[in-house]
Amino acid sequence: MPTLVMKFGGTSVANLDRIARASKRVAVEVAKGYDVIVIVSAMSGKTNELVGWVNETSPLYDAREYDAIVSSGENVTAGLMALRLQEMDIPARSWQGWQVPLVTNSAHSSARIEEIPTDNINAKFGEGMKVAVVAGFQGISPEGRITTLGRGGSDTTAVAFAAAFDAERCDIYTDVDGVYTTDPRITDKARKLDKIAFEEMLELASLGAKVLQTRSVELAMRYKVRLRVLSSFEEPSDDAGTLVCDEEEIMEQNAVAGVAYSRDEAKMTLISVADRPGIAAAIFGPLAEAGVNVDMIVQNISEEGRTDMTFSCPTDQVARAEKAMADAMASGEINYHELVTDNGVAKVSVVGIGMRSHAGVAAKMFASLQAEGINIKVITTSEIKISVLIDRKYMELAVQALHDAFELEKAA
Repeated sequence: MPTLVMKFGGTSVANLDRIARASKRVAVEVAKGYDVIVIVSAMSGKTNELVGWVNETSPLYDAREYDAIVSSGENVTAGLMALRLQEMDIPARSWQGWQVPLVTNSAHSSARIEEIPTDNINAKFGEGMKVAVVAGFQGISPEGRITTLGRGGSDTTAVAFAAAFDAERCDIYTDVDGVYTTDPRITDKARKLDKIAFEEMLELASLGAKVLQTRSVELAMRYKVRLRVLSSFEEPSDDAGTLVCDEEEIMEQNAVAGVAYSRDEAKMTLISVADRPGIAAAIFGPLAEAGVNVDMIVQNISEEGRTDMTFSCPTDQVARAEKAMADAMASGEINYHELVTDNGVAKVSVVGIGMRSHAGVAAKMFASLQAEGINIKVITTSEIKISVLIDRKYMELAVQALHDAFELEKAA
């Protein structure tokens, strides 16, 4: 039988009624002849509750016990869905990560998947089981301890199972009905995409789109797993949602597929740094060691052996970055006149594989921002992305202007 992977997020299994609704969707696919692997998250809010209990009990907690506790929410959902499916006369069984076993490394709370043997589940399919309900987000370390994959890890679990079992498709059920050209809360012209390339989805996910976890998209792209994002609250249909697929599956493509934004960005500039070989390593090495996620980097023209170095990072990492630079200065690794921080910026990006074959995307982007009186502070580009830093107060206006400029409300 062909295999299908279906993943249900926390809002889709938030209570018994929603678990019943999700189970009906599974039943539809079973009726089509699929062996179904269902990946479930914990009920909405449950993981936060468990994390809160851990922090209240032991602020400097043992990460192994943290994983044992926070992984329990998925076990409850998996068991309840298996029971619901059995009540519908569908042969189903729940599986915890260690029972598969989903083998990970030993990095508790942020483990990486190393192997998913298919023998145990396939044997049960051969004995007549139609649905394996697997607890997402969790695995087992080489030492035999429960591990978790980090927040949002159930998406990664689903894609990894789809790759391991050579599934026909991986359907991600969530509280939105697909991937949009931008956030519909910012512009009502936002259009749901029928298809989007892996590379575009990866950029949008990394730039702030919350539809899919970045790691899951990376995994899907590597193993060519066709993903479909769709709502668990709408009636099922064959053309529902958005298909995330290989570029070759998309016939015609607009120059820009979507506009993404990240609200909580900071711009930091080291004024008058010595311009010498190794200075970039001396700056960004300590930032990396401090766990600062540096994004945009711009170096000014050198003048009399000195230069300015600008970079962006999330606002909640500014204090860490400032301390790293102060420590590097004190140790003599770097020397600068002043560190200037601007906490009032946002990043706005246009993304599209069509940029490879369409000229003038940057010019149109900059002209549309100019027309709205929006000043650009920093620019970075890649083959399929252009990002700018602007004053945060203009972020929504910029998103709307760019969406209009590239006519994203129209299909290709």
